Amino acid sequence: MRCALLGLLAFGAVVSFAADNLPGGRRPLNLELNGEWIGRGVAFSPYRDGEAPYQRPPTDEEILADLRLVSRYWQLIRLYELTPATERTLALIRREHLPMRAIIGAWVTADRTPAEQAKNRAEIDGLIRLANAYPDIVLAAAIGNEACVFWSGFRTEPANIVRWAREVRAAVKQPVTSADDYNFWNKDESRAVAAELDFIIFHAYALWNSQPLEGAMAWTAARYDEAVRFHPGVPIIIGETGWATQYDPTRKNPGEEGYQMRAEVSVAAQESYLRQHYRWVAEHRVPTILFEAFDENWKGGGAVTPPHVVEKHWGVFDAQRRPKPSFQAIIREFYPTGK
Repeated sequence: MRCALLGLLAFGAVVSFAADNLPGGRRPLNLELNGEWIGRGVAFSPYRDGEAPYQRPPTDEEILADLRLVSRYWQLIRLYELTPATERTLALIRREHLPMRAIIGAWVTADRTPAEQAKNRAEIDGLIRLANAYPDIVLAAAIGNEACVFWSGFRTEPANIVRWAREVRAAVKQPVTSADDYNFWNKDESRAVAAELDFIIFHAYALWNSQPLEGAMAWTAARYDEAVRFHPGVPIIIGETGWATQYDPTRKNPGEEGYQMRAEVSVAAQESYLRQHYRWVAEHRVPTILFEAFDENWKGGGAVTPPHVVEKHWGVFDAQRRPKPSFQAIIREFYPTGK
């Protein structure tokens, strides 16, 4: 398929295209570490049971244990917002000389109220500070996570992403990006955002989009290919995709998991998806970040919601850091050294 050719041409160790409108040209995303391509990554969140952002944080010992576990399988991680845990994660990677690199993000929201504006300002300032403090670890700085797609619960205007991207890009040396759903990157309003970025982070979940399991990665690849055609000359990486292992089928309102998810949701289904995922990335070498490393029980409403709510169950490790049977199968097939 065409996306395979694009992947082979565009995504070697260094991703770069010319950009007449960006000061200094489009900056490359360097995906080489110790002579190896690290484009197969994972979303990293070190919160265990009883912990959550802005509440009870993980300890350094817990973060380090998670980093050491993750580094057996991935050298590229994605971090989402400027919490103390994010900075400690970067500091531990540096202190322990772990063979890992990170894409870090500012979690922005609507910029209307004074509280929203203060939160966004803190995130943007923090993004700049950490990118400059950890240039040896931070590969790229991302502004926003699903913040412009029409269904976002914290939607901000694309013009805000443009404004912040210009500010961050003027203040850091790394490439600057923004992460959003495929259903934003296929809209005309996304063009102005893409024009300000060094590359695009693209999300696509076959499960959330009512797709059958057997065609999950083919559907994802087709959406990726559409985005490449829609934004010619702008590199695109897949920043979120995955398959959950539990969900709540009683949540049947439009947009909820019981309404959207038509395929099997189970450990066996995750194994089938992961096999598709790993084979596709190996063949096409499109940088792809799996969502996610660990189940997170603080998500989806935390303790006040049922334990099987889908947002708690995207990890390939459970909340106790045990590899699910789905990932055990992947380890046997794709990590033959038995890490």
